[in-house]
Amino acid sequence: MRIVVEIWLAVVLLSVLTAQSFSQERIKIAYSSADASNVVWFTALDAGLYRKHGLDVELVFIQSSTMSVSTLVSGDIQVANSSGGAVASAVVAGANLIMTACYINTLPYELVVQESVKSVEDLKGKSVGISRVGSASDVAARVLIKGLGLEPVKDVPIMQVGGPSERAAAFRTGKIVGFPSPPGTIHLAKGMPHRIMISTADFQKRFDFPYICSTTTKSYLASNRETMRKLTMALIEATHFLKTRKQETMKFIAKYTRQNNPQFLESSWEANVKLHDRVPLVTREGTEVQIKEALARKPGATLRVEDIVDDSIVRELEKTGFIDKVYK
Repeated sequence: MRIVVEIWLAVVLLSVLTAQSFSQERIKIAYSSADASNVVWFTALDAGLYRKHGLDVELVFIQSSTMSVSTLVSGDIQVANSSGGAVASAVVAGANLIMTACYINTLPYELVVQESVKSVEDLKGKSVGISRVGSASDVAARVLIKGLGLEPVKDVPIMQVGGPSERAAAFRTGKIVGFPSPPGTIHLAKGMPHRIMISTADFQKRFDFPYICSTTTKSYLASNRETMRKLTMALIEATHFLKTRKQETMKFIAKYTRQNNPQFLESSWEANVKLHDRVPLVTREGTEVQIKEALARKPGATLRVEDIVDDSIVRELEKTGFIDKVYK
């Protein structure tokens, strides 16, 4: 009799687990950088917030926004974390993409240079490294160079080098004299004499830029709007988690960046608490700037903000009180 009961319980448990598995909607999401600015994407996974909203998420690392949007277009993933510059460039080139929410709407970068670069004149004619043309690091490099009163490419060559580790290697060997870096990363530059030449935080006015944004294809949004709603809810809750649960969030940052430097973790958390928006609407002003940049590279093309932005789900969640409820 006992054996029969145990078998029955095992069958019931298996049925429950199977039902839970089928109730979770599978979705593949890409994040484009292993730095702390992507914290809400992996927090939502490790804190169980995707599952809370019925999503079985496979989180994939695809280096740089430009590669992420290419993977979106091919259909290999359903949603990507992309910057507005990469989206605008892809749409001008014929891609059918849309940004549905932006969790960071400014460009949090600083220009790290060799210790020998003491002045603006010292930087002239020397190369700055980025990941890829059209990526957030490319936009950051151009903005920071202009902030110094210099012309990108003309005064300061911009070299496509690769991800953070490749840029660090190029910096260490002297192939480049500087590179744009997210806040906090400077604490990892052990044995690399350096200085911060300029930061977007130094600008008198915030540089509006759609930086950490949920991006999908227009066709996917049209046929899977409820899925995108669930994803947005999970990421809004992950943003709240970031702002209110410091120690747990720092553990997630350490895990995904593979860094345990206390100064790095502390400064990364502090910076991202300030950077992440409570209501993740897409900055119109920042998007317009990126559209102008994309159109300058494609003479004769046309593109409007409404062609690449649909944050109506965020507006609905704000209107219905979901966001207020999360933050209460």
